[in-house]
Amino acid sequence: MASDRHYSGKATSVFIPGGTSIVASAPAAPPSPAPVPAPRSSRGRSTLYRGTEGMWSWVLHRITGVGLFLFLLVHVLDTAMVRVSPEVYNDVIGTYKTPIMGVMEAGLVAAVIFHAFNGIRIILVDFLAKGPRYQRVMFWVVIGLTVVLMAGFLPRHLGNVFGGGH
Repeated sequence: MASDRHYSGKATSVFIPGGTSIVASAPAAPPSPAPVPAPRSSRGRSTLYRGTEGMWSWVLHRITGVGLFLFLLVHVLDTAMVRVSPEVYNDVIGTYKTPIMGVMEAGLVAAVIFHAFNGIRIILVDFLAKGPRYQRVMFWVVIGLTVVLMAGFLPRHLGNVFGGGH
């Protein structure tokens, strides 16, 4: 008997004419695989990514990407204003020196940092063999790096914005 066969342990007797009988064991049925739950619809049931790190990484990457695109669009337009009217350009730059814009600059820096590190994370998930296995850990590393860098940036930046420091 081959060692890779599984036997149920149930013996079957077969009578052979002439008074002999043979006892044989029947192979057991292979175990059935566990059922895989199907992704669920958005009607009160969850899908594969709903609420997990993969979904939040995807959402935050899109939000920061759109925000950075809009910033670059406005930046190009206001910089081009210097050729059209230097007075209007100076007025626009004057509005950027308000505390509200200072807080928005901090958000811009956070978006750049997160978007950059998450982009590197996406590359690693796509191109490393074990990338998908560690994508959750890498997401939290991205969050940690963003928080650490922002903790170093914010005190000085907000001190300049609200305290008038140099």
